[in-house]
Amino acid sequence: MWSKDYEALNSNDKNEFRRIANHLLSHTYLTKYSYQPSKQMTLPNRDYQLATRFFSPLEKYFSVTGWRLEKDDNYGYMSLINIYDNNHYRMDQFTTLFLYACRLIYEEQREQASSSHTVLTSTSDIVEKMKTLNLLKNGKTTQKERLEAQRTLAHFNLIEKMEATAWEPDGNRILILPSILSVISNQGINDMILELEDLRVNPTNEGDGQEENNQDEII
Repeated sequence: MWSKDYEALNSNDKNEFRRIANHLLSHTYLTKYSYQPSKQMTLPNRDYQLATRFFSPLEKYFSVTGWRLEKDDNYGYMSLINIYDNNHYRMDQFTTLFLYACRLIYEEQREQASSSHTVLTSTSDIVEKMKTLNLLKNGKTTQKERLEAQRTLAHFNLIEKMEATAWEPDGNRILILPSILSVISNQGINDMILELEDLRVNPTNEGDGQEENNQDEII
């Protein structure tokens, strides 16, 4: 039982266990590496190290409550999946399309990804990709759309900015994190293209996501 493993932890480790569990419930994904703007480099993520250390009791704990904790050791990320497909987060259409564009960019540049399996891009590059795919109404976006899309995907640990300053609608350098592979798998890319075509034909459709869990797709 997970409780036996938990009770074997000291007081500090129990606090860390609870903190990591709540982080996963809130953010869904956790990556092995995280960019530190103050040091201008990607460093090992302490929270991921702790989650790895507590992985067995965490996995058992979440299993009891209807969640499945998974870890990809190759690309370095964890994901928390609700087995009942509950706790959906409803994304607006622009954020859904912004996510799709990020996934396509990641796939195109995956072979040139860094050792931490992150892909460098920018807000303008992502918007340009959306324009190329004819996903923008009248070829334009608003500052509010761009800011909300970036903040939402960053909340779920799918992207992170390289600047120490707040998110900007136009000028961010962005790292697309390997956790995006769990949102849209390789097999799902073809389906994604079909969905993009459907969204172009039916522009009023919106995507669904999962606030505390993202099973295969966050949309």
